[in-house]
Amino acid sequence: MPIEVFGPGYQFLPRDEILNFDELVRTVRVAVELGVRKVRLTGGEPLLRRGVEDLVAMIAAVPGVKDLAMTTNGILLNYHSKSLVAAGLDRVTVSLDALNEETFAKMNGVGAKVDRVLLGIRSAQEHGLPVKVNMVVQRGVNEQEIAPMIRWSHDAGVILRFIEFMDVGETNGWGKQEVVTAEEILAIVSGQFPVEEVPAAYPGEVARRWRFLDGAGEFGTISSVSQPFCGDCSRLRVSAEGKAFTCLFASEGADLRNSLRSSSLDSDVSDFIRGLWGTRKDRYSEERGEVGRPKAEMSYLGG
Repeated sequence: MPIEVFGPGYQFLPRDEILNFDELVRTVRVAVELGVRKVRLTGGEPLLRRGVEDLVAMIAAVPGVKDLAMTTNGILLNYHSKSLVAAGLDRVTVSLDALNEETFAKMNGVGAKVDRVLLGIRSAQEHGLPVKVNMVVQRGVNEQEIAPMIRWSHDAGVILRFIEFMDVGETNGWGKQEVVTAEEILAIVSGQFPVEEVPAAYPGEVARRWRFLDGAGEFGTISSVSQPFCGDCSRLRVSAEGKAFTCLFASEGADLRNSLRSSSLDSDVSDFIRGLWGTRKDRYSEERGEVGRPKAEMSYLGG
């Protein structure tokens, strides 16, 4: 949530315009009936949502949810990790783009401190919450942090995933020349540790996985720019106010909130989602450079 956008005086949505916990859980319940097994709470920053542990517990109790995860900037994780585990969260992903304080400040845009994020990661580990770390790599900004980050993750027992800098939204000033490709990243990592590729764990897995030959764990690369994977995408994103997006690079979403509030029948919500999914034609990463349209911000959609 960049401070230049969400600074003092920002007018947030009235509470009745965002989905309440019952509506979010109903969405999950209907989605599970349609085949969904994995649910992720993201943001913005999900740990800013009052009572988020209650939401975690409610979703974890939905029959059929096999994997409940959260993506967070990690700043508040130290205060929540124990209660999140107790509520039923299965794992957490933390955004951390650098260990160097100055570089990290350039990337996160909210004045966060590396030490607070690392403290949150350690707290999660101490309470038995598996941790992955996402690092967006931007040429000219933090590519020099690839080697320190992989050494840290190797020693800390954290799965690190390198993500190519993407043109999500309209405000990050994206240029293709700023993309450090997954192949370049792999070459740098291989200079630090011997590694070998690991087969995908399931169809549609977005990260290519690699393991350290010394048995210390693994890391991943997400190559949405250099090696698009639109054909395998199976993710539906729902924004805080109930817009449903079938693509991270979409410009607008469908009004799921209206479907939830206009009918008490889950079958109507199911029909809405089924119709939305059945007509989707998203493949922006494959069409990059061929299409031009405004895109929703990452701080709005989540990852």
